[in-house]
Amino acid sequence: MDEFKTIGKSVEKIDSISLATGEEKYVDDFPLDNPLHLALLYSPHAHAGIVRIDTTEAESMEGVVSILHHGNTPDKLHTTAGQGFPEPSPYDSRIFDKKMRFVGDRVALVAAETIEIAREAAKKIEVEYKLLEPLFDSERAMDADAPRLHGDDAFAPIPVKYDPAHNLAAEVEMSFGDLEAGFREADLIFDNTFYTPYASHCAIEPHAAFARFDERGRLVIYTATQVPFHARRIVGRTLDIPIGQIRVVKPRIGGGFGGKQEVFLEQLVALVTWRTKRPSKIILSREEVFANARTRHPMRTRLKAGAKSDGEITTIELDCLMNTGAYGSHALTVLSNAGAKVLPLLNKVKNVHFIGRSVYTNLPIGGAYRGYGATQSYSAYNQTIDMVARAAGVDLLEFFKKWTIKKGETSEVFRVLGEGKEGVAQIIHSCKLDECIDRGAEAIDWYAKRGRRIEVAPNIVKGVGVACSMQGSGIPKVDMGAASMKMNEDGSFNLYIGATDIGTGSDTIMAQIAAEVLGITPDRFIVLSSDTDLTPFDVGAYASSTTYISGQAVRKCAMKVAEQIKEVAAEMLDLPIEGLFLDNGRVIDDVSRKAVTLDDVCYYAFYTSNQRQIAAGASHFATESPPPFIAQFAEVNVDIRTGRVELIKFVSAVDCGQPLNPRLAEGQVEGAVVNGLSYALWEEYIYDKNGRMTNPSFWDYKIYTAADLPEMATIIVGSYEETGPFGAKSIGEIAINGPIPAIGNAIFDATGVRVFEAPYTSERVWRRLKEEGVTD
Repeated sequence: MDEFKTIGKSVEKIDSISLATGEEKYVDDFPLDNPLHLALLYSPHAHAGIVRIDTTEAESMEGVVSILHHGNTPDKLHTTAGQGFPEPSPYDSRIFDKKMRFVGDRVALVAAETIEIAREAAKKIEVEYKLLEPLFDSERAMDADAPRLHGDDAFAPIPVKYDPAHNLAAEVEMSFGDLEAGFREADLIFDNTFYTPYASHCAIEPHAAFARFDERGRLVIYTATQVPFHARRIVGRTLDIPIGQIRVVKPRIGGGFGGKQEVFLEQLVALVTWRTKRPSKIILSREEVFANARTRHPMRTRLKAGAKSDGEITTIELDCLMNTGAYGSHALTVLSNAGAKVLPLLNKVKNVHFIGRSVYTNLPIGGAYRGYGATQSYSAYNQTIDMVARAAGVDLLEFFKKWTIKKGETSEVFRVLGEGKEGVAQIIHSCKLDECIDRGAEAIDWYAKRGRRIEVAPNIVKGVGVACSMQGSGIPKVDMGAASMKMNEDGSFNLYIGATDIGTGSDTIMAQIAAEVLGITPDRFIVLSSDTDLTPFDVGAYASSTTYISGQAVRKCAMKVAEQIKEVAAEMLDLPIEGLFLDNGRVIDDVSRKAVTLDDVCYYAFYTSNQRQIAAGASHFATESPPPFIAQFAEVNVDIRTGRVELIKFVSAVDCGQPLNPRLAEGQVEGAVVNGLSYALWEEYIYDKNGRMTNPSFWDYKIYTAADLPEMATIIVGSYEETGPFGAKSIGEIAINGPIPAIGNAIFDATGVRVFEAPYTSERVWRRLKEEGVTD
């Protein structure tokens, strides 16, 4: 590993001052000239057909300019999932439909001079519904007598199993070995079912978009999105507007976490502006975000495992039933990750079967969410590993170190799924999970607390738990990122990247990568990202791809620029290019030590001889998805009288390859941990009998705040991933996977009772304690 000058340093985020002083602009900060304000009318019914819609009274209101509904808008089926093309999600959505499939489905839209007029007019739209039997139970979604949500016109654009007649949005199945033989070998059988709930992304900035025309009559959309290029494509194809007539810009964004990988507002502002020739704007309320945006998919996970008396797992059978809600956005890909990002961890298990199904229900729509299916599945996986180790009487940490995947190894799961290159399953090039386990255990004081059931106060018992996981770095053979760069006379550079900074600091990371190549500091780069007119293509911010995929594109681009700089310097110095290198803003000859500055190089290239623009572009895609690894430890105190779980300490030790910016890496881990802790302990959608969410506000939907945080420790364990930019892998998602199982294992360690359903609320824990006779 080379000694780096910029990589591995916690340089300041390039936008930190402008963010802190409020100078950066979010969607709602941009002034518009005489815009129309948009308000939506939502279905009050979970399942209904629209018999009649009358907009007469609403249209008569002063200030109402346009009303859209299924009768006057394009009828083209599409998916709102911002993914590669063709998308691996069913085409089951319309801008407006005459069938309502959940409480909060879109009935109509009003465009008016003020938001107040728009909202009032929406109330005056008369709608006659034909009520249909709703489907709320995912377990009966595929029954012969279950209500059907989608017709025969819905379809999957790629050759995958899709059966809307039986409410099946996606199915994934894979297996290897001999399952039954594995169970016959086993001395111990574990067969349990775990449940993870709906959750909202809770980004502080709600979903927002506006559209306007530029001076030449092209449509410009500003949107809080993670996927500007996908948004441009989906808008163009859905509305039959040429893509060349659309520009999409992502300004600053106040959190995404996967929720803004969805394209469902951009079509609305685009259509209103296209028809009225006026700017239009929509900002969702918090209640609308909860009810109408996207969520984490709820999942029922049944895990059956066989193990020998010494703890060796002979067989794993993983059965996941995922509720995709009313539409199949991300139904296939999230489900796939429930197996693909989880099962390779114990790569020495010889007999494995995974079956996953995503089913439609008349409940809110699932979508992309940090962790992306792995989070739900790891809840069952890690708690089952805890059960196996306890039943076999083996040290849990040593079990992990013995049976988890190692550097130089592969997994049969990779081969079955086709991850790798040239017909060879992906090989793990970097893995420091053992060190993560050891350092995390030391930080939590594992052996002094594990299995002790220390009574810290009357009826309050201490326990500790651990969970290990892996994730990925982009989607192999699918994700692609690109970058371009040009040099300026003062030795500064414009760096254009399609990668989408959603608060993660990726603009800064890209500047660090380029700076390392060119031997300068990151502040010499003017970074522009996420503008479909000005920046090259990038799939966007999802699947932990930005650093690994887009970062490698930046590195390639910078290397091309470095070669051009050396070509000019060689001409200036009359020396062979082979001996030249870049350092500290200069091009230096390794032998004579003669040097020229970067600004001298650029002036020469622009004005003196053989004039040219020093500039380059590059793109990158990968055939592998190297996983980061993490060991996470929870310490809890459980009140056995009330079921209250107090989280005392949470430790995360993570291998993300070479951390490019350690402070930003720690921030990503801690953000994901807090996200996961909130999901593990508090977050829950509550519905009435008609499928209406009853707690769509931060008053009633509890999330973690700074005041709720336990003691937290984050340990970055450096490794070197040879396929990544300067040894880096991803880090943005993996830390959300451990809180549910680590806390679940800690609750068991304290009480001897397993809680199979998250979140671990006081009532839910108390009921389990009562069922097992631990409390009255």
